[in-house]
Amino acid sequence: MALHIQKSYAEQSEGMGKLYLVGTPIGNLEDMTFRAIKTLQSCDIIAAEDTRQTRKLLTHFEITPSMLFSYHEHNKGASGPELIRYIIEGKNLALVSDAGLPAISDPGSDLVKLALEAGITVIPIPGANAALSALIVSGLPTERFTFGGFLPREKKDMRKVLEAFNESNGTLLFYESPHRIRKTLVYLEEILGDRSIVLARELTKRHEEFARGSVQECIDWLEEYPPIGEYCLLVEGIKEEERKAEREAWWQPLSLSEHVSHYEDEGMSRKDAMKKTATDRGLTKRDVYNALITQP
Repeated sequence: MALHIQKSYAEQSEGMGKLYLVGTPIGNLEDMTFRAIKTLQSCDIIAAEDTRQTRKLLTHFEITPSMLFSYHEHNKGASGPELIRYIIEGKNLALVSDAGLPAISDPGSDLVKLALEAGITVIPIPGANAALSALIVSGLPTERFTFGGFLPREKKDMRKVLEAFNESNGTLLFYESPHRIRKTLVYLEEILGDRSIVLARELTKRHEEFARGSVQECIDWLEEYPPIGEYCLLVEGIKEEERKAEREAWWQPLSLSEHVSHYEDEGMSRKDAMKKTATDRGLTKRDVYNALITQP
């Protein structure tokens, strides 16, 4: 893979247009930036996840694009290359989502990849984002966080995803629909335990609401107040003492040799098995090596 440096958004390949990723409001039209309006006014083409939704936005700000294209998950295979062709021919294109930042939990990332492969300059026009807006007012730690998007529908697939996040000590961020949120919380409690969470809905809108509490408390809350609107689900990461206890629990009965053999049986090389054993026990790899060669 060849290194590619994009020094400035002002740079542009000769004769080519640019791809702008334009952030739009997630509910409150006053969150539309001056730069976003100016960009949409100046671009030759606007590509939108839902053209009906985007027309409302454009009408409100009196923006009349030369071309408005539909670009979404179900037509990206055909529309993507066509949009890239227009940019190569010299037209500037603005990509928008239904709300928020394009390329976050939508196929915009695929269009970005196609553009970069074609040598097209890609320019971000920042705007509102639901997950980060919920995070900064959640009361949960913000130093580290992981965005998981929408969780899988099937329980076994959701379990696989959540178990992969189980040892993360950063806040977890997910999106969820109103008709699935209760079931998701039940699975969440079963897999990760009764952690502190935040349910954020209708962000920036009139009925904006945050429910903060344990998973079980939020399940009880939803029984009394049926879910309405799309949700941001924020989950407290595992506490360091809990993570340490979980790591130590399973290997406590094992000897050092048995501990290393456990990882070798999982397919690790002896070197990696000793390194992992050392990490589990808070030792150095040399400590483990020296202890093993002195064993009879």
